[in-house]
Amino acid sequence: MKTFKIIDVWINIGLIISFTTLIIYDAGGFDVMNNLIITSYFVVGGWQVISMLVHAITRTFTYGARYVYHWITLISVVTMPAGSIWILWLTAPFMAVFYTWLCYREVYMKMRRPLDLLK
Repeated sequence: MKTFKIIDVWINIGLIISFTTLIIYDAGGFDVMNNLIITSYFVVGGWQVISMLVHAITRTFTYGARYVYHWITLISVVTMPAGSIWILWLTAPFMAVFYTWLCYREVYMKMRRPLDLLK
């Protein structure tokens, strides 16, 4: 599972940086930019939902920030047809960065070996 978490962190970082760069440097016009933003929301969000499902199925998280984040995301995704998509339009970038930070913290801070702390 540690290998999956490391891959997850780096895919999250890569997706966020690549789509941010594409959106900033895209000179195709307003319509293309809107499509690119929507595409980036679905690609990054889709990857993170798959990651959360893997974590939920394998039960590799404790009750804490990840548990609360899973519930917030579940409620957000389920209520998208009812109109929460407009709330997600504003909050999704912050949620994506927070989830990436959460995964990074789990891999590189919480899963360190005890002797690494002595350095």
